[in-house]
Amino acid sequence: MKSARHANGTGALPPDGQADLSRNLAAASLITLILLGLTWELWLAPLRPGGSWLVLKVLPLLAPLFGILRGRRHTYRWASLLIWLYFAEGCVRAWTDPPPGAWLGLAEILLSLLFFGTAAWYARNATNP
Repeated sequence: MKSARHANGTGALPPDGQADLSRNLAAASLITLILLGLTWELWLAPLRPGGSWLVLKVLPLLAPLFGILRGRRHTYRWASLLIWLYFAEGCVRAWTDPPPGAWLGLAEILLSLLFFGTAAWYARNATNP
C-alpha cells in the first residue's frame, strides 16, 4: 500500500491547521483586494471625480473566488499567476499616483503578495485535490 507523500518526498504531510490558515488568509486577501479595488475606483481615489471605469479591474478577481473559497488547488495555482497583474498595477500606482492613491497602491502590493504566498503554499502543500 502506497502512502501519501509530501511534495519534497519526506512523507510528512502538512498539518491541517496550516492548510486551513493558508486557505483562509488567501481567501481573506482576495476578498479584501476585491473590496479595495471597488472602493478605490469608486470613492477613495478614482481617476475621475465620481468614479471611473477602471473599477472593472476587479472582475477578473471574481473568476477564482468560488474555487478559492472551496479550496480547489487548481484554482489556487492559476490564481497565483493572475495576482501578479494586480501586484504590477499596485507598483505603478504606488509610484505614480499622489496620495491617497499611492497608499492604496501599497495596500494592493501587500495584499497581492499575501495572496500569492498563501495561495502558492496551499497549492503545493494541501492534501485535497
